[in-house]
Amino acid sequence: MTLLSAEGEIERLMALHPKGFDLSLDRITRLLDRLGNPHRRLPPVLHVAGTNGKGSATAFARAALEASGRIVHVHTSPHLVNWHERYRLGAEGGGRLVQDAVLAEAVARVAEANRGEQITVFEILTAVMFVLFSEHPADAAIVEVGLGGRYDATNVIEQPAATLIMPISLDHEAYLGDRVELIAAEKAGIIKRGCPVVIGQQEFDAAREVLVDTAERLGCPMAVYGEDFLAFEENGRMAYQDDNGLFDLPLPKLTGRHQIANAAAALAAVKAAGFPVNLRTAEAAVERVAWPGRLQRLARGPLADLAPAGAEIWIDGGHNPGAGEAIAEALATEEDRSPRPLFLIAGMINTKDQTGFFRAFEGMARHVYTVPVQMSEASVPNDELAARASAAGLSAEPVHSVANALKLLRDTLDRGRDGTEPPPRILICGSLYLIGAVLAENGTPPR
Repeated sequence: MTLLSAEGEIERLMALHPKGFDLSLDRITRLLDRLGNPHRRLPPVLHVAGTNGKGSATAFARAALEASGRIVHVHTSPHLVNWHERYRLGAEGGGRLVQDAVLAEAVARVAEANRGEQITVFEILTAVMFVLFSEHPADAAIVEVGLGGRYDATNVIEQPAATLIMPISLDHEAYLGDRVELIAAEKAGIIKRGCPVVIGQQEFDAAREVLVDTAERLGCPMAVYGEDFLAFEENGRMAYQDDNGLFDLPLPKLTGRHQIANAAAALAAVKAAGFPVNLRTAEAAVERVAWPGRLQRLARGPLADLAPAGAEIWIDGGHNPGAGEAIAEALATEEDRSPRPLFLIAGMINTKDQTGFFRAFEGMARHVYTVPVQMSEASVPNDELAARASAAGLSAEPVHSVANALKLLRDTLDRGRDGTEPPPRILICGSLYLIGAVLAENGTPPR
């Protein structure tokens, strides 16, 4: 098979099947039955849902389990650059992204079993995950929900070792509802009778109440952030506490105060799934964690080299108001540590609350360059996005691309620099599609 033949198989399927979401479990159930129900032959599963933080929690949980010597499969979505990122197969010494030939064969096999019947591409790719994870031995699997929970294709998992629900806020309203309690009810759909549930830090009481009520109704052992476990920063360290005591840990490697709560939820979930967590394991989890595209410093490369000399470049695919607030808080901490003028380069799609996202940066960002998201048909035109940023109180202008924005910023600052102001801090943000394109163009894709 040729290089990236798996991508060819998936692109072929995308030409035949719907690209979007069609929330139902009937099609995936039918397909899995034809494949011999691989979802029933998985190692213990940690099933993760939430509006924000589920990817970070997945990364922390993986780091904790691998630090204790476990072989761990990991499923995440969406990917940033290559489809292979969705499938990390467990191995001694740490998991690896699935090899191309292995993924291509699995995609072709699942597509053949579907017999051309109506199905979404995400459902086929979820079935591929179950096939891969069932055919490669491992001690645990971490499975991230794609959209919502109740009717997400991953929700055919019948008896998870533990369910983790991360922070819930407004997102995907067209599919999940326009009130936080409605979205929480959809996320709570992955909770299974009698299976342990961990509820991460929740901004909204209404969301927490829905999750707690569901877990109680289904007779689930439950651990709730702020009641049964919690974490906080103290003297430049992270303290994690639960009924078994307190761990004094380094601050998480992932940037942002919100990552302390994300790490705590992951540690609680690993424990709830039946895997012991000692001090060494917890330390390794927060120190070794890696999660591309989330407050990631952009390495040098063809794109990064277009920025002003000495610029600090961050990328983050957060795309709703809750994510905006978390990113802004993290950058405010960076500003306290090392003051720099902040500039945003943003591209977003039309299913998001663009003004709500930008509002988090009012009073922080000096200027916003808005760009189209070339990888998505749902991209908000750059002039419309600039108007949304302006409505949030930000100075904004549309440009054609991230490269154009970086060069324009460099030229502008070079003309106005008087030698007293430090180089800028640049945040490229608003859509995971945009972040994936940036990583690809810069030659620094996830590994």
